[in-house]
Amino acid sequence: MNSTHSTALVSLPLFLTLVLAQPAEAAKVTVDLGKSQGVTLVGALNRWDQDGNERRPVDPKAKIDAPHVDATATRSADNRWVFENLPPGKYDLLILAQGRVRVEGWQYAPVREFDLFLPADAATDEKTREFIVDHVTKSRHYENRIVPLYLGGDKKAVRVLVMLIRDEPTSYKPGVGTIRHEIWQYTWNYGGWQKEKRTRVMDRILLQVSELRQWTWLWDARLGGIEVKDSPVTIKYEIPTDSAAKPIKGLRPY
Repeated sequence: MNSTHSTALVSLPLFLTLVLAQPAEAAKVTVDLGKSQGVTLVGALNRWDQDGNERRPVDPKAKIDAPHVDATATRSADNRWVFENLPPGKYDLLILAQGRVRVEGWQYAPVREFDLFLPADAATDEKTREFIVDHVTKSRHYENRIVPLYLGGDKKAVRVLVMLIRDEPTSYKPGVGTIRHEIWQYTWNYGGWQKEKRTRVMDRILLQVSELRQWTWLWDARLGGIEVKDSPVTIKYEIPTDSAAKPIKGLRPY
């Protein structure tokens, strides 16, 4: 009887080792870019945890043309880019192309604790939209250009993807500007919309203003929140051309 019990105890660590050694489930994710030209990178960002917190601190040394990604796809035939084994999660895709083009997915991540993600197609009425857009554009910040790109929500809360640019002269370095993107939230309190002090900062990049003004950096919800489990996923997408890019918002050369 003692011998049987001893054997079970000895085999338990081996069993745990075998279980822990099993590879995590992953899936093949294919991004079909169709007629898109000059693509140099297709990456995936596991940007938020399940509570909407940033998985990785904002990099103060980030480069607009060399973004951090958690996984990089490999190009195959017919302009298909493949992530062979992408771990389960929700990803924002990022595409770089020649000619200073960057297209990035996004989600309405929570700003307050215990809130949920909002769907990209969350709607707001026109009166609410007008008030919030006016309030955002008149906000005072270090940046001199504050642009609400997208906003959506319900009668209780509205979130905004905001682009903030400083392209006026500063005392930091001659000719250097900044661009960053944040998620803001407006909450309905006591009969009016109030901006939450807390925001979700997505990125911050320092670069020469002359270079910044040559970039196209668009944000498209169709590339955001791509859910990966254990089955293959295919996303079809084409980088917007000048004639088709109006609904897709972000930075354009100016």
